[in-house]
Amino acid sequence: MNGGNGHNPHLTFINPPKRVVSLVPSLSESIIELGIGDHLVGITDFCPDPTGESDLTVAVGGTRSPDIEAISDLKPELVLANQEENSLETIQELEELGIPVWVTFPKNVDDAIRILWAIARIFHIEKEAAPRLTHLERMLDWTRRASLMSPSLKVFCPIWQEENEQAGLWWMTINKETYVDSVISISGGENIFKMRERSYPLEADLGLAEAEIAGERDTRYPRVTVEEVKALSPEVVLLPSEPYSFGEEEREQVLNTLEGTPAVQEGKVFLLDGRLLTWHGTHLAHALTEVPSYLNFD
Repeated sequence: MNGGNGHNPHLTFINPPKRVVSLVPSLSESIIELGIGDHLVGITDFCPDPTGESDLTVAVGGTRSPDIEAISDLKPELVLANQEENSLETIQELEELGIPVWVTFPKNVDDAIRILWAIARIFHIEKEAAPRLTHLERMLDWTRRASLMSPSLKVFCPIWQEENEQAGLWWMTINKETYVDSVISISGGENIFKMRERSYPLEADLGLAEAEIAGERDTRYPRVTVEEVKALSPEVVLLPSEPYSFGEEEREQVLNTLEGTPAVQEGKVFLLDGRLLTWHGTHLAHALTEVPSYLNFD
């Protein structure tokens, strides 16, 4: 069952589902914060603990390879999934067992809010959730307007790093078709790789070989070299704690390898909580409050 960015005509419940398994940490958090955490009977190892909401919640493993049998044993009326965080195999296995799966895939902050309204409809809490969601929409509008008041800073945001024998250090980053880019953009930043598409194989992306036709493969997460980043002169570098756990060691590496860029020269290489950039749902409120502070230096 595919829910896309929040629109799913098949997801209608006469009565709200009482037994829900969430395979998406940000949606688990949203369910809890919207006051319906007692509907969660299963969560992943990375989800917030809904202690106080339910004493029946079972951990069903990681997001990529959860325990299908454990999920099935919980007899869920609905499983919450995400196209990027959960594998196609997991979703197919659950659907083959006749378990309804809602696959979300927000590519921007507006999609994230639509998903929250869809949750409110599914669980019949539109009236209760309306003040919070309306406030979030107003925050979004205010942040969007504020970001237009001053020039955008050029931002580099890697989400993974590795080394190649020939190309040396490389980073995976994001283009304009991603939720992370949307958060950066609305917060007053301009992603320097917003127009860059991923090439296949890796060697082609790093400029070492001819590119294959991408076909149906995801091109939203390009792999870029140190030289490619330096050529675009980022003014701010954001190093999130997830999906790759960037820490002080990686920050020092960036300061050395990107020496000479405005970001390094002006001391604007920041470690930050990755959830601010990657967790959609109610966590968006934290992103709208905190991410602009990394990009506003008036």
